[in-house]
Amino acid sequence: MENKEENKKTKKDKPPLWFQWAMSQQSSSHLVDVDNCLIHYLTWETSSETQKQGGLLFVHGGGGHSHWWSFLAPFFSKDFEVAALDLSGMGESGHRAEYSAEIRSEELLKVIEDANLGENVFVIGHSFGGLTATKFAQKYGKSISGLILADSPIRPPEISSKRKVRRMGNKKHYADYKTALDRFRLMPEQDCENDFLVQHIGHHSIKEEQEGWTWKFDGKAMHNRRFTEPYNTYLQEISCKTALVYGDESSLLDIKTVDYMTSLMKKGSPIIGIPEARHHLFLDQPIAFIAVIRSILHQWNNKLF
Repeated sequence: MENKEENKKTKKDKPPLWFQWAMSQQSSSHLVDVDNCLIHYLTWETSSETQKQGGLLFVHGGGGHSHWWSFLAPFFSKDFEVAALDLSGMGESGHRAEYSAEIRSEELLKVIEDANLGENVFVIGHSFGGLTATKFAQKYGKSISGLILADSPIRPPEISSKRKVRRMGNKKHYADYKTALDRFRLMPEQDCENDFLVQHIGHHSIKEEQEGWTWKFDGKAMHNRRFTEPYNTYLQEISCKTALVYGDESSLLDIKTVDYMTSLMKKGSPIIGIPEARHHLFLDQPIAFIAVIRSILHQWNNKLF
């Protein structure tokens, strides 16, 4: 006799078909030298039969890597040339003696060129990746078509000066892969019903060293001073189109922060909150996130706003 409860459990434990499809799409790994540091990035195969609408560069958050985007990128590769990079000091990229938004702007530029993303390029940055991208867009805004910030908080000065940022960058070593994976946590910590996405990201976040298994980032790259740059000035001086997409339940973007960022952006810039999404909004609501980004890109490409 068929066990219906067991079947329900099996279906729930199995990743959804959209994720299985995305993971089946072919990606390629590349390295490019930027100021004597090898920067790693991924690209996805596209159909030569489809006329491309432009190029997309995805930029991960602090301590992240290009695989934060690998389950989303295939949903854009039919219409766009798509790349996702590992910022220096993170993922598979090399380490530097010093890190700054200035040097990372050069990393974004070099990857766009090396990946042949074309002239109509859009940059999408999550969290710290979005902050980094504001410097890039301030410096090279005339050479790209738009920047989408995904839950990247730029707070009013009176709030930012009082806020304590949790120190990150302490690296521990674990005896084996499973122990390290079990210790993986989203930062800031939050619940996520899509555990298969958290496991996917965790799998690509650890590596084996002589001392054991540890995280794929340089502790120096995670220092708190990376948040002290004048990102509000960068955002205000951007010449290309900009948009803000955030989680309605984000612990990092409250309404005051959204209003402040809106005041720094061009009038009419898309400002979109995704319901039932926290800071890691595309882990909470991946399909909604894809739909929102597609909509913004479509409207920008067709000059609807």
